[in-house]
Amino acid sequence: MAAGSGICELGFAMLDLDRKKRRGFAEVIYAPGKTRPCLKKICAGLIRNKQDLLLTRLEKADFIFLKKSFSRLKYNPLAKIGYLLQGKSTPLKGPVAVVSGGTADIPVAEEAAVTAEILGCKVVKLYDVGVAGVHRLMSNMRVIQDAKVIIVVAGMEGALGSLVSGLSSCPVIAVPTSCGYGANFAGLSALLTMLNSCSPGVAVVNIDNGFGAGYFAAMINK
Repeated sequence: MAAGSGICELGFAMLDLDRKKRRGFAEVIYAPGKTRPCLKKICAGLIRNKQDLLLTRLEKADFIFLKKSFSRLKYNPLAKIGYLLQGKSTPLKGPVAVVSGGTADIPVAEEAAVTAEILGCKVVKLYDVGVAGVHRLMSNMRVIQDAKVIIVVAGMEGALGSLVSGLSSCPVIAVPTSCGYGANFAGLSALLTMLNSCSPGVAVVNIDNGFGAGYFAAMINK
């Protein structure tokens, strides 16, 4: 580590140790594309500098490898998130509602939910309430009305984000997913629908980016 720089130099990586001061949480590790030895060195560098760990898109086999060196590392297989908290996170006021269109969207919804929870949010989940059966959403209006931030995760045509925003009074973060048939174009149709929402107060993250939505929700909640 360079003295006073806030950076831990590993040769192949430069860990930002001041990220929590600026953004509210330590630098997050995106696991794909990194070798297991690299992941291990990055984790060790963060822990050595008293940083929390959050690894996204972490495969189970890689988690098992890391667990041998970091016994306190935990894993959510559905969200594909590994995490190790050095201390307790500060609880944030107001619940974050995570709403999914269908069951195929749940892995992305779980990535958002787990991220928000790790960052201190109280999360309420409302899954499989898409527009094909809108009565399922309408029968859970209390969740929508009580939320401080709502994350809407949907594939196919992605209309759920606009619908939820029109029924709520809080910011909505829309997450398009790659779930759908050919003309869904791997999430592009849902992305465009969400970007073209006629309901104000909707922010849109990248396709399948549950992590980004959970992080943004925690920042709003803070």
